[in-house]
Amino acid sequence: MEGVYTDQAPAAVGPYNQGMRIGNWLYLSAQIALVPATERLAGTMVGEQTHQVMKNIGAILRAAGADYGRLIKTTLYLVNMSDFSEVNAIYSLYVQQPYPARATLGVSSLPKGSLVALEGIAWLGKE
Repeated sequence: MEGVYTDQAPAAVGPYNQGMRIGNWLYLSAQIALVPATERLAGTMVGEQTHQVMKNIGAILRAAGADYGRLIKTTLYLVNMSDFSEVNAIYSLYVQQPYPARATLGVSSLPKGSLVALEGIAWLGKE
């Protein structure tokens, strides 16, 4: 078991790793819309925040030698469920068919005031 870390994604805001690799599995901690260089939110709109969340997830995947195509399961957290369609449209720019399994949950708030967060599980083995 080993932690996965990259400076291309925001540092953890608590006592956890950006990701944990266990054998051929990668467990990605939920990413919020922080820009790694500034540790500030990537704007106030859910669209710009969603792009940043996906970039953060991508950076951690790359640090583990993977890409978005290795995502098996994701969980999406939205502060406002009325943003669901917009977030889906952006999410689909990063993931391809066959899409990962996904759950979407409405939450009352997220760390640092982010409007969206995403966590995931990726397969790093051979297909």
